[in-house]
Amino acid sequence: MSDPAVFAPEGALTMQRAPALLAAGQRRARAGDLVVDLAAVSAADSAALALILDWMRCARAAGHALVLRNPPAGLASLAALYDIDGLLPLERAA
Repeated sequence: MSDPAVFAPEGALTMQRAPALLAAGQRRARAGDLVVDLAAVSAADSAALALILDWMRCARAAGHALVLRNPPAGLASLAALYDIDGLLPLERAA
């Protein structure tokens, strides 16, 4: 990816906040290559995985790449529990 935009949601990525974040992530994913930086995420549940998968589909449909940066440990554990951890496009260390 060359010069991707960075989308950095803050706070909880949970069922309560997912509807508010869905459109913002979709818009960014459709606009160009995107890094979703999760460093400021304080909590994540299965809704966070649903958001990420949706944003990935939007990016792919628009011909763009999406990678995740700084996923919280809880999110990685949840993805492993659902056996989708291999689907998450994690940013490679520089």
